[in-house]
Formats: sequence, C-alpha cells, structure tokens
Amino acid sequence: MVSKLNEAIELRRNGDLEKSNQYLLDLCKEYPDDPIVFYQCAWSFDVLGKETEAVPYYEKAIDSGLSGNDLEGAYIGLGSTYRVLGEYEKSREVFLKGLGAFPENQALRVFYAMTLYNVNDHQQAMEILLTSLLETTTDPQVLNYSKAISFYKDKLDRVWS
Repeated sequence: MVSKLNEAIELRRNGDLEKSNQYLLDLCKEYPDDPIVFYQCAWSFDVLGKETEAVPYYEKAIDSGLSGNDLEGAYIGLGSTYRVLGEYEKSREVFLKGLGAFPENQALRVFYAMTLYNVNDHQQAMEILLTSLLETTTDPQVLNYSKAISFYKDKLDRVWS
C-alpha cells in the first residue's frame, strides 16, 4: 500500500492531479479503514477544486484515527473547505476542535481567523491575526512596534479623545 500511496502523492506533486485522485480513490476502496489514504484522497479533491467531494474523505480520515501532522493538515483542510463552501459554523467547529488539539498551530489560527471574518467577527479575527503575526514574524520593522500592536490588537474599535 505504501508504494501505491507514495506514487499517488508523487503524481500530485508532478501536476497529474486527475490520475493521482483516481489512484487515491482506488486505494480508499482497497483500504477502507486507513485514515492516511482518506486524508490524501480528500487533499486530492481539494487541489482539483472539488471541495464538496473532499468533505467526506476529510471527515472519514479524522474519524478513523488520523494523528500528528496529518491530523493538523486534515483540520486545516476540512475547516477551510467548509469555509469556502459557505458552511461557516461547521468551519468554526472544525477549527476550534483543531485548535484544541494543536493550540500552537499558527496555520490553524490564521484559517480560523478567515472563518471569523466570514461570520462578521472582525474584532476576534484581527486579534488572532495580529497575535499570530507577533508570534511568528522576524521582520524588525514590525517587531519595533510589537508593544503597540499587542496593546491595540483587542482595542481596534476604541477611540481615544
């Protein structure tokens, strides 16, 4: 199975997306309990722009015991897919679950902030993005203002007179 899975991933890397997707669909039938196969299949649908088809594969991958980096990626993939499909509450739930399991994952935070934007929670979205920026940047110009950015991140609507 590993060599077939690696071949499907290599096909995707080389841009042969349809063939990779077909290999992965075949692997899902052959290995119906393998969460990594389902995760890779979901990913293959995402890169094809077939988000609706990706959802059940992400869900099965997560529910089947996916772990580690793959689970982090599946939370990002499923949450983001729900977001682009306009299913914002499902997206929010997935990201909160993912952040509960992986609280330090900055990509999860950023994608969650996008969902918050879509549900008009702009204040929290900006706070998350600014915090993420401060925690990850090495840009000296941004870091010169880190105290001010940190102070204002949750006061964006406040006006001082």
